[in-house]
Amino acid sequence: MRIKLNKKGIIALLTSSEVSADLGSRAKAIAAAAGGGNEVQVTRNRDRAVAFVRTATPQAQKAEATDRALTRAIDAGR
Repeated sequence: MRIKLNKKGIIALLTSSEVSADLGSRAKAIAAAAGGGNEVQVTRNRDRAVAFVRTATPQAQKAEATDRALTRAIDAGR
């Protein structure tokens, strides 16, 4: 038995507004768990939606460098 994937359908799903919204809420939860000074960006690439959480202040950068605050907060997005 062979399974043929519908590539257009998969791309439509992965770039949908529902997936973007879900990724955004997960990224916001990670940013909140890491503490203040983090920013969230949700965008769409060619074939999928992606979310980024970045340090936006020197204090957040220091917290990540010394305590790995953002790295530890990744479980908040599950």
